[in-house]
Amino acid sequence: MESFKKVLVTGGAGFIGSTFIRKILKEYNCEIFNIDKLNYASDLSSITNLKESKKRHSHFKLDLKDFKKTIEIITFLKPDLIVNFAAESHVDRSLDNPGAFVENNIISTLNLLEASRFYFNNLPSSKKENFLIHHISTDEVFGTLGKYGSFNEKTKFDPRSPYSASKAASDHLVLAWHHSYGIPTKITNCSNNYGPYQFPEKLIPLTIIKCLNFENIPIYGNGLQVRDWLHAEDHIDAIIKVIEKGSIGKTYCIGGFGEKNNLDVVKTICSHFDQISPNKKPYSELINFVKDRPGHDKRYSINSSIIQKELNWSPKYNFKDGIFETISWYINNQDWIFKVMQRSNFKGERMGINKNLHN
Repeated sequence: MESFKKVLVTGGAGFIGSTFIRKILKEYNCEIFNIDKLNYASDLSSITNLKESKKRHSHFKLDLKDFKKTIEIITFLKPDLIVNFAAESHVDRSLDNPGAFVENNIISTLNLLEASRFYFNNLPSSKKENFLIHHISTDEVFGTLGKYGSFNEKTKFDPRSPYSASKAASDHLVLAWHHSYGIPTKITNCSNNYGPYQFPEKLIPLTIIKCLNFENIPIYGNGLQVRDWLHAEDHIDAIIKVIEKGSIGKTYCIGGFGEKNNLDVVKTICSHFDQISPNKKPYSELINFVKDRPGHDKRYSINSSIIQKELNWSPKYNFKDGIFETISWYINNQDWIFKVMQRSNFKGERMGINKNLHN
């Protein structure tokens, strides 16, 4: 990371992007340029509250769907490293509005690549040797697993939702621009992230909020869908390893070694609340089984052996410690929860059931 003096982060006001920026500001000395259009799930407070951000972090409100402005800002900022976190990421919202995911995850990635290609082609040779685009993706592009086996770097894409299909397409674009135009790129596909500052629509923060308010906790189907839970800080450590030591043009899979089904995750959170804030009834009685999500993937699991062996990465958090730390953070930061939910007008309602056609 020390060789990159100017780092451009797209989607840096989102959950994972902001985690990356905080880490870089605290541990490295580069300048951070943060492009984020500031949608419903964006929040800059976790970055701007850092003293390091005042001198080395700049935010630019820009929608990557605007190609002209994208190429102008990249040419103006002259980054050495571009880390692309920008994406719409909630499966339920993609079921309601698939067109937005095509625009934000595919067209925006295309514009970023084309703007970067223009910039890269005009760099002197010495600068080209120290330029990189790192693209952040998901294990959901691989589809679903049965009881056994894990995804790895050779797993074929088999997306099952508009979200995962749009991310799969963006991965293909990044690889194509590397092979067709010689743009230095790397890709990481991660498992489900959790940790502080995650927008409350996702399973773990939503369950915590429902427990705080003693409200019904929705569980899709039977709740036995398995996810490989990865703490966001472990994810960022892995990304940095890939940026520093990974091979150009290669894809790396990042998993958290934390396979849990959704019902067990929710019961773990409920059990923790039983201990720290006992109520008349166990919190598990708040669990409410609802109609399953269409096309709901049954199991995700990532084999991270390549990044472990080649880049010497392994997660620091086990799920038990990570989830308890995460619960504590949300309990102690209820003002943040209130602020982001009020600003986005999200009230904890279910999504993914709007049957209106995209137009």
